[in-house]
Amino acid sequence: MERGYDIVLFGATGYTGALTAEYLAEHSPRELRWALAGRNVDKLEALRAELAEIDPDRPTPDLLSADVEDPASIRALAAAARVVISTVGPYAEYGEPMVAACAEEGTDYVDLCGEPAFVDRMYVKYHTIARQTGARLVHACGFDSIPYDLGVLFTVERLPEGVPLHVEGFVRAKGSASGGTLRSALGAFSDPFEMKTAARERKALEGEPEGRRVRIERGLPRTRLARGWTLPIPSLDPQVVVRSAAALERYGPDFGYGHYGAFRWLTSALGAAGGAAGVMAAAQVPSLRERLMSLRSPGEGPTEEQLAGGWFTVHFVGSGGGRRVHTLVSGGEPGYGATSGMLAESALCLWQDELPATSGQVTTAVAMGEALIERLPRAGVEFEVLRTFEE
Repeated sequence: MERGYDIVLFGATGYTGALTAEYLAEHSPRELRWALAGRNVDKLEALRAELAEIDPDRPTPDLLSADVEDPASIRALAAAARVVISTVGPYAEYGEPMVAACAEEGTDYVDLCGEPAFVDRMYVKYHTIARQTGARLVHACGFDSIPYDLGVLFTVERLPEGVPLHVEGFVRAKGSASGGTLRSALGAFSDPFEMKTAARERKALEGEPEGRRVRIERGLPRTRLARGWTLPIPSLDPQVVVRSAAALERYGPDFGYGHYGAFRWLTSALGAAGGAAGVMAAAQVPSLRERLMSLRSPGEGPTEEQLAGGWFTVHFVGSGGGRRVHTLVSGGEPGYGATSGMLAESALCLWQDELPATSGQVTTAVAMGEALIERLPRAGVEFEVLRTFEE
């Protein structure tokens, strides 16, 4: 379908939105027709002026006024774009209007959402509509959850086909949170009942893959690759991995995935566990939740020095059919530096690359797979095979 824009970035003046705009200004093809969208046109003008300084010879993006409280503006934005990037969060508060509009207009959609209940609710409400219109709704196109979703796919493709497979991922990272991320996390933790209810409703619609088994493994890891202390991470990431496994027969007849944080010292592991438990408990008390949110205002994020010093590694160990493979996904500052590049490359991939025919709410592995893996080194995200051996 002919649209006025190939990509529209919604929420461009937020912290991550501005980084994503800078990435597109530096790395996108010159023929890209794109626009910046948001509710404050003055801020959009200022951002466009900054982008023009990156490469004066490159065409600058158009500006579009859109506000989640104005449904007509959101619908018009979705109708004008082939792909929409949304960085407007917390998604539980502000995300649904754009998902709905893209599903109804047959527009591809990507975001960096790490809020499990929101992703599940959007599946329940808009997956069928998107299947009918041909829209691809791809959530979690940042540090949540590309390194894990595509890292497991990368690992699985180096194991035998048609046999039970098991993969474990071990995450280490250095980074800091923006005000928007802090609000999203606290919002997600604030209502565990809503999270369970949304997951149950989704499972009732989604069902299980026919004749196959996929699962998240929550016990202790089978391998000592981490060389330290590990803790299971009950985040959106393993959920995304097993959804890819359910959709793709390449993951075998029986697939399990374990997702762990890796720590060199016991004190670090205990501190992380205690801190997470404390934040989850505080998030359920309105006064404490507001106090935590006030620690960093929306739009405020890591400094340039913090971005430069950030990093992440995810080691994967996969086994099956008598073979074992050890792979690594690594990159720069995870929450914003690497995430903005991953998000932008996901949109460029949907727009430009030859991909499998998919629609509805799909994962990055299902929608883009190897094509996105090949793109991500441009964003500083590397995929490596460290060792393969027969068991």
